[in-house]
Amino acid sequence: MRQKENKLGIRGSDTHTVMFTDVKVPKENRIGEDGFGFKFAMKTLAGGRIGIASQALGIASGAYELAKEYSKTRKAFGTEIMNHQAIAFKLADMATRIEAARLLCMKAAWEKDNKMDYTLSSSMAKVYASETAMWTTVEAVQVHGGYGFVKEYHVERLMRDAKITQIYEGTSEVQRIVISRAILK
Repeated sequence: MRQKENKLGIRGSDTHTVMFTDVKVPKENRIGEDGFGFKFAMKTLAGGRIGIASQALGIASGAYELAKEYSKTRKAFGTEIMNHQAIAFKLADMATRIEAARLLCMKAAWEKDNKMDYTLSSSMAKVYASETAMWTTVEAVQVHGGYGFVKEYHVERLMRDAKITQIYEGTSEVQRIVISRAILK
């Protein structure tokens, strides 16, 4: 195992590179027949995408809650910033996008639980939830103003954590390939 990676986000979870050199797996230890591995990997990725979408949803929800609470206490121009339309609209858009991401996650999980083909729904949930997480965390930092850039207020950490959800289990670009192929069949 190599040394621990020094990551941008998700720093509470260690990441190491593991390499296997000259490893031979006996035929009797093989899982499935020839060609099974690719199908199995794709199905595993589709299921994992629901998990990553849910992770992104949690990050977005946390950032939204922090921004909403901060907007109720921070004052500018004689009133709490939640009373300024620019901030209120940011919060409204956050809540709307988070709810849409939640419904996409729930649909994908429902399809998986009901043994349906959930490839399309998991890709839709993953791309939408991860982009919602990134957008929401950036907006939460903005709502916090200068304090959003300070570690004490946690939204900067959520912004760093959100980025990986657009990358692992298939990037947003890969999700769009999956989605476009499914809808253009």
